[in-house]
Amino acid sequence: MANKDDEFDVLRNSPAPSPSAQAKARALEAAREAFNLEKTSTAGQGTRHGVRLTERATRLWSEIMQRKLIATPALAGLVALPVAGYATFYLLQEAPFGAAPQKSVSETAAPAEKPADALAKAERDALSRDNALPDAAAQLSAEPQSTPKQEAPAASAPVLQESAAAGSTALEAAPAPADAARSRAFEPSVASKPMADQAIASLPAPPEPMQPEAESRDRIEDFKTNPVRSALEDPVSTFSIDVDTASYSFVRRSLKEGLLPQPDTVRVEEMINYFPYDWKGPDEASTPFNSTITVMPTPWNANTRLMHVAIKGYDVKPAEKPKANLVFLLDVSGSMDEPDKLPLLKSAFRLLVNRLGPDDTVSIVTYAGNAGTVLEPTKASERQKILNAVDTLTPGGSTAGEAGIREAYRLAEKSFVKDGVNRVMLATDGDFNVGQTDDDDLKRIIEEKRKSGVFLSVFGFGRGNLNDQMMQTIAQNGNGTAAYIDTLAEAEKVLVQDASSTLFPIAKDVKIQVEFNPQKVSEYRLIGYETRALNREDFNNDRVDAGEIGAGHAVTAIYEITPKGSPATAIDDLRYGQARTDNPTGVANADEYAFVKIRYKAPDGDVSKLISTPVTSANEVANFDAASADQRFSVAVAAFGQKLRGTDQVAGINYDRIAEIATAARGADPFGYRAEFLSLVRLAAALDGGK
Repeated sequence: MANKDDEFDVLRNSPAPSPSAQAKARALEAAREAFNLEKTSTAGQGTRHGVRLTERATRLWSEIMQRKLIATPALAGLVALPVAGYATFYLLQEAPFGAAPQKSVSETAAPAEKPADALAKAERDALSRDNALPDAAAQLSAEPQSTPKQEAPAASAPVLQESAAAGSTALEAAPAPADAARSRAFEPSVASKPMADQAIASLPAPPEPMQPEAESRDRIEDFKTNPVRSALEDPVSTFSIDVDTASYSFVRRSLKEGLLPQPDTVRVEEMINYFPYDWKGPDEASTPFNSTITVMPTPWNANTRLMHVAIKGYDVKPAEKPKANLVFLLDVSGSMDEPDKLPLLKSAFRLLVNRLGPDDTVSIVTYAGNAGTVLEPTKASERQKILNAVDTLTPGGSTAGEAGIREAYRLAEKSFVKDGVNRVMLATDGDFNVGQTDDDDLKRIIEEKRKSGVFLSVFGFGRGNLNDQMMQTIAQNGNGTAAYIDTLAEAEKVLVQDASSTLFPIAKDVKIQVEFNPQKVSEYRLIGYETRALNREDFNNDRVDAGEIGAGHAVTAIYEITPKGSPATAIDDLRYGQARTDNPTGVANADEYAFVKIRYKAPDGDVSKLISTPVTSANEVANFDAASADQRFSVAVAAFGQKLRGTDQVAGINYDRIAEIATAARGADPFGYRAEFLSLVRLAAALDGGK
């Protein structure tokens, strides 16, 4: 490796040219000047504090090379710039601008043979720059010489030639100039200012300041977790059935991006119902669904129990599926111009088109600034025509959602299929910012249009502009579902695997009401369904809208109940104004935990029907492991969702225990949904400190 001695070898082995008379005269004049400076200088002979800048730079480079921090010339080039920056800072501290330049003996040495006037001027300029920082940076950034006989760099040729001519072997010993000379030498002048600018320019550029993330404009409905209720004071719980799955996709995306989800994006019932379960369904279409109810110990509280209510819809056979009349209402506004928005939307709907039967009908309406019909009602047998229409979609404009909805319903009514499926499928990333934009006004439009028998489902894409609150509102009031599609795999699940339950309803306005028996149950709380709560009197009111169940769809609801006399009771009994219930004498059905009632309408009906089921000790299992695998897995999902929401009641269970329950109950997992859930639990544990 090269060091400063290599330059001396070059000088020793170079032939010394014969001095000229002019060079000798200049050398004598320089010697007299040096002698006079030495006599008048107060500084000691030799170099002042510290070593010369060029030597310090060379020494720094040599130490780095000797410690083998640089293995190859290529790597040396990469390291040179930051080293130069470090050296510059170091040298600035040691010899700031305004300090005396250190003169070398080469200032008094004989010059090379026959120097021209221009060369003499270059010599003086070069010597005055001998201690300049750019020269140090240049030496540091230069590639090390591989052989000692290699010629000196051209940048220092004038100085080296003059030194060689004088036969110099030492470049360090020189008298220090007086302070006055120092100040004149580094006065802000034509010579010094460019050097300072060049030195500063050689420093590494500071890192770009981190730009703050754009503020998210997602609109998420906030809600409070269901409280614990007294079975004695408030024995009845009523809610609308739910088959949406958007929340699970929100949670998954947040966790995979390294963030714990916002609590209000976590709707526990949507997470539970994201997964397919093998509940027992009805045997005949005349009874649209069957319920399975189980009471089991609670894995996060030894003093409470879970009442698990599972509903399975009748699975329509392919030959029995009605014809479908679908209108794709697609947002092509400017905000959809992102990879996970319009391009993903187009790929998703191509999957759905390939799923349809030849007699099904497809129309396409787009909205951006104003609504337009891209494809009039077309039979699915003309698949290529439909796919070509999807491929032509391009983003641009504002979001005239209300006009798009009206146009979509017009086309759906135009090609209405009696006794079939008539549905508008809205795909969007955010707000409707042109026309009717208020959620309540949109709700009234949807309620009015659903009377025609046309339902509406909503599919969200992307993030940063997503109006989840609007999606939930119009899907619930359009007798439809809300899903969030963040990947093509999720599109395949929602639009292909779950197509029957998404597209083909078997019951609408499905409501559940549970009355708890204070003789057996002291307290209860419904896990999830906060945004689906209904008043007690709404249950028997057929004018009140509720959720729908599609063909073969499974719906799960879980209550945590506190048995009478349990130490987990959180609410004190009333002292006055309530009849005593600790005496079973004269109390009907005293051995029942609860009484479950379900109301529903046929898809084209206006009058509801009632199904009721008592919950007794016959529905109870002795221990948690005695419950079915699907029941245990759904409980693990419920625990996970509550933990992400920060629910107090699950403080006694950690992520490891949730993963343990889910792993033991994983069962058949043909599409890998449950395996993915386990990975999300592990991610959440890492992000939440393993709590």
